[in-house]
Amino acid sequence: MEKVFEALASAPRRKILAYLSEAELTAGEIASRFEMTKPSLSKHLRILENAGLITGEKRGQYVLYRLVRDNLVNTLNGFVSSVCPVARPLKKESKALKEKAAGKLPRR
Repeated sequence: MEKVFEALASAPRRKILAYLSEAELTAGEIASRFEMTKPSLSKHLRILENAGLITGEKRGQYVLYRLVRDNLVNTLNGFVSSVCPVARPLKKESKALKEKAAGKLPRR
């Protein structure tokens, strides 16, 4: 979770995620939207990839980057659930119901 929040701390990285939310883009297509050096862009892409927020797939001579939606959503949902005071009792109730149901299952 820490890597995700570190990645999200940067405005350019948040913009990259926004661009990738609707389309797969090459590094060149992403770079054309920013005034930064290619090494700087590569660093941002690497940080986003290491956090699991984007993935790159080589197609021919290009690498197409895309958003990994599930990772971003699950990380943010997990964080909100852990700090939201309303969620704590609901999580406890859910856990208790799960344990109760597990106790009722026939043993094999």
